[in-house]
Amino acid sequence: MVAMLIEFLGAAHEVTGSCHFVSFGNTHFLVDCGMEQGPDLYVNQEIPVNAAEIDYVFVTHAHIDHSGLLPLLYSHGFRGKIFATQATCELCNIMLKDSAHIQMFEAEWRNRKAKRAGKPEVVPLYNMDDAQGVLEHFVPCAYETPVQVTDDLKIRFVDAGHLLGSSSIEIWIREDGEEKKLVFSGDIGNGNHPLIKEPVCLKDADYVVMESTYGDKNHTIPPDYASALAGVIKDTFIRGGNLVIPAFSVGRTQEMLYFLRRIKTEHLLPEFENFEVYIDSPLAVEATNIFHKSVAECFDEEALELVRQGINPIGFPGLKTAVTSEESKMINFIQKPVVIISASGMCEAGRIRHHLKHNLWRKECTILFVGYQAVGTLGRKLVESKPESVRLFGENVEVNARIEVLAGISGHADMNGLLNWIDGFKEKPSHIFVVHGEDTVTDSFAATITDRFGIPAFAPYSGGCVDLATDTILSEGIRLPKKAVEKPAKARALTAFNRVVAAAKHLMDVVLKNEGLANKDLAKFESQIQNLADKWDRDDR
Repeated sequence: MVAMLIEFLGAAHEVTGSCHFVSFGNTHFLVDCGMEQGPDLYVNQEIPVNAAEIDYVFVTHAHIDHSGLLPLLYSHGFRGKIFATQATCELCNIMLKDSAHIQMFEAEWRNRKAKRAGKPEVVPLYNMDDAQGVLEHFVPCAYETPVQVTDDLKIRFVDAGHLLGSSSIEIWIREDGEEKKLVFSGDIGNGNHPLIKEPVCLKDADYVVMESTYGDKNHTIPPDYASALAGVIKDTFIRGGNLVIPAFSVGRTQEMLYFLRRIKTEHLLPEFENFEVYIDSPLAVEATNIFHKSVAECFDEEALELVRQGINPIGFPGLKTAVTSEESKMINFIQKPVVIISASGMCEAGRIRHHLKHNLWRKECTILFVGYQAVGTLGRKLVESKPESVRLFGENVEVNARIEVLAGISGHADMNGLLNWIDGFKEKPSHIFVVHGEDTVTDSFAATITDRFGIPAFAPYSGGCVDLATDTILSEGIRLPKKAVEKPAKARALTAFNRVVAAAKHLMDVVLKNEGLANKDLAKFESQIQNLADKWDRDDR
């Protein structure tokens, strides 16, 4: 009996960690092998075969949540071929090595703490040798050109308009004379963005696996981003502050440079014509160089026309880069207002956290968010909760700076964009599998697809499995929340911590009750609280 199976492993009812396993006959392959970023809601099921048994990996794009576990796969024995577009191969060459560096650095940092506490050694998820090793297995492919992987397996990359080199992937598989066509959407671009081309709509498919990041909402009508950005810079500089922009090193940073170039060349900020912009991210600097190399393949017509005129679309006077840590630190000593672009885009790691430490407490500064902020990240907290303070490098930093969002700017298509992409199919798929979205969004978007097009749509949990030959859902997956499998010791620690938090709240209640107390008594009370705080403050966190 013909068996063509797809199993959904990552980004199932979650936004990150994309990974899908397909098997037919004796062939096994993955589409994406991404790392989870931000909070991990559900337990992901393991790949059902040994890494050495996986023949191929097809990568939609270079973002770490789609490619970041490839070195781990290699460390477990994978030695097959990895197919991706030329630009994706080049970006992965820097991003996977950067990820390996982060894994090794964090393990080293945690081990210093573990050693002092007498805890076991922390082993990095993978190392630089794993990253270097897996990079040797990449096979660059051109857009729109069919690749005959085997007699029974063919693929084609088409532009998804999300990131330099990003793609949707068409996959034809044949087993015992039965052929099925799968389409993996990858991350579908927002359209009307500078530099890169629009998403390509496809004509037909038997099955579609598609993202749903914004499957429940539509973006606001996009403003003139250059003018809007100029307005934020002007307001900030008049106050004498810095504009700090957390941005993904690849894609969003280059888009911001495009808008900043427009501000300069179109004289949208006459009051501060010569303002300086600092890119503080070695990865962003390398990625920008790859953008320059990918003009012909990936740039849209507007950007290409600028290049033909001898204009660098993402370069301008006053643009400076910080590569070394010393160069990064020196930015904090600049005595005039500047624009600082740094990673990571969700403020979970990287040099941006240092810039937040130096600028968040200053009421004259602005923190401008220009991309998606996942639930549970520091970026999401700053945008939605507007906390009074945040914890950075072992100390509480007051949030006095203005928190702004550049409305409408996103690398992902909104709900209407996703639906339009489906509507582009001339022959509608038999089934659509919805992934890469927040927990409730995947279900609601699946229902929207069925209501709009009459196409059966299904949002699997990790481990969900479908027989493509018979269009049969074999398993909906396992809805196993991470909290349900926490170790008892961790759960007890959490309970103990919650008691400490409750005690702190009680102390605050007592403080408020003592308003109006004599100054002498208040001074004594303050001293006792300060002594307690100093005793338990931990700078190594």
